[in-house]
Amino acid sequence: MQRSIEHTPLAVPLWRKFSLSRDKAVLALKWAASIIQIMGYTATAFGMTPLNIYLFLVGLVGWFTVGLMWNDKAIMLIHVVALGAMVAGLISA
Repeated sequence: MQRSIEHTPLAVPLWRKFSLSRDKAVLALKWAASIIQIMGYTATAFGMTPLNIYLFLVGLVGWFTVGLMWNDKAIMLIHVVALGAMVAGLISA
């Protein structure tokens, strides 16, 4: 009896093989970026400049990357605008 190729392990689509690990990577990046941004807010509250700006920048880049991975233009837009505002503030300071 001939075996169908659909039942062999090699027939599993690549996106199925890696989707779980990609989801875990996005989850880890979201949490890391969020925690870093919260640290930036805390540094701002305690007047720890320029550390607060650096923390915000790392968090913004993290969330922008999540937006890219999800192809979510709203997430990308808000973080590009925030990044531009922060860079303009750094240049003018």
